[in-house]
Amino acid sequence: MPGTRRRRRKGSTMTTDDHRPTAAAVFDALGAAYEQAFAGSEAHRRSLRRLLGRLAPGSRVLDVGSGTGRPTAETLAAAGHEVLGIDVSPVMVELAARQVPGAVFRRADIRDVALEEGSFDAVCVYFSLLQMNRSDQAAVVRRLVRALRPGGHLALATVPLDAEDAEGVFMGQPVRVTSFSPDGVTALVREAGLEVLEQEEVLFTPDHPDAAPEPHLFVHGRRATAPAG
Repeated sequence: MPGTRRRRRKGSTMTTDDHRPTAAAVFDALGAAYEQAFAGSEAHRRSLRRLLGRLAPGSRVLDVGSGTGRPTAETLAAAGHEVLGIDVSPVMVELAARQVPGAVFRRADIRDVALEEGSFDAVCVYFSLLQMNRSDQAAVVRRLVRALRPGGHLALATVPLDAEDAEGVFMGQPVRVTSFSPDGVTALVREAGLEVLEQEEVLFTPDHPDAAPEPHLFVHGRRATAPAG
């Protein structure tokens, strides 16, 4: 199985012994084309509207895998919220900083970022876990829940497939993808300490000649009590 091959950390990105493209390399190559391909996702915008309806004015929001800054950071910053975007891709961080000057962006791997307990009112995790293994995904979600204040909200989106270290091509770029079934995603969120408020599953086709239709799952959760360890 490809998943048995060793991975090693190098700085804030992942490298592998078989020289697979890292998440940073994939999204450096895609750049602004990624934004264009997903700009038509009305489900993403509905998810953001739901989140905005739950936030107090001037909320502090962490955007994990912030990409080009659009639509997530741009929408939140335009609504008056304080947004910190984290992304492993230097190209994406540069694009986001230029396109959304009302937010702050950092190049980093979320697994390496120190997160203070209860320091954010909301966290967005839109399609940014798929190139992590299942153990890392679960650990990251637990850490993000701990970073929420009590009553804080998490908006998460992923491609809900029961797949582990599966080979694929994404917008012309070779990738390895790991995810969970829809029930597995909601279980992951609940086990991290969130009350699931709602979820929506849609089929979306990115606007790109090499893209195929893919299922998207959007989950909204609230930290009501102390999260799981």
